[in-house]
Parts: sequence; structure tokens; C-alpha cells
Amino acid sequence: MLISSPKRPVILAVSSGGGHWVQLQRLTPAFAGAEVHYATTDATASAQALDGQVHLYPDANKDTPLRLLACVLCMVWIVLRVRPDVVVSTGAAGGFLAIRLARLIGARSMFIDSIANARDLSISARLALGVADRVLSQWPGVAALTGAEYRGAVI
Repeated sequence: MLISSPKRPVILAVSSGGGHWVQLQRLTPAFAGAEVHYATTDATASAQALDGQVHLYPDANKDTPLRLLACVLCMVWIVLRVRPDVVVSTGAAGGFLAIRLARLIGARSMFIDSIANARDLSISARLALGVADRVLSQWPGVAALTGAEYRGAVI
């Protein structure tokens, strides 16, 4: 009789470049023991990722509708290819899209809003409130006003 070993959880960690990427990389120790896939807009990220595979998607926002469509299509491909158990994002639009799409295949999700959003949640975090299992703000005052949770700061 064969006894199967437990499957390692698959994590899709998503962020745009810059500070979002730095904050996501600070979370890497929390992913220990999992199969980690990163998705980012930063083409230099594969050299910076401590472990895991890196997938690229185009940076987009509400003011760039064609790039947003390209971002959606790329994120569909990434989510279907990776088949994550969990999606963790530090923002921005691509992170929300990954969470929304991965929820359709049963993945759990967490959106951690950028520490730069000290007065209000970002648009992506506000959208994630209705979709993600958890939305965290790195500011207790913002969390109290918006319905997000506060569990500390990444940086």
C-alpha cells in the first residue's frame, strides 16, 4: 500500500514593481515549505526573487484600458498555468485581478495594501474587500475606517 506524501501548497505571490515588489519580497519567509510562483511587472525581478518561478504581466491601471485588458489576459494564463491554492498580493491592479481570477478556481487569497496608503485604501484594495479572504492595511487608522484588517506593517 502506497502512502502519498502531503502536497505542498502552491502560492502565487503577485505585485507590481517598485515598493510593491519590495514589500512582497519581505514576505518570502512566510512562504517556506510551499511551491512559490511570483507574478510581477518588473522584468528584473527574476534576479531578485529568492526562490520560486517568476511570471511577468503588463503594468496597467484604470487609465490604460488596453493595457488593462492585456493584463487580464496574462493573469488568466498565469492563474490557469500555476493553479494556486493561495494568492497573496501587495498590489496593485494585477494583484486584484489575480485574486479575482484565482477565486474562480477555489483559491484562497490575501491582499496587503501598500504601506504608502496611509490615509485610505488603494482602489485595488477597495475592490479586493469584496473578493479576497483577507484585506490588510498596514495602518491601523485606515483599517478601522475601511473594513480592512490591521496586523502590523511589512516594512
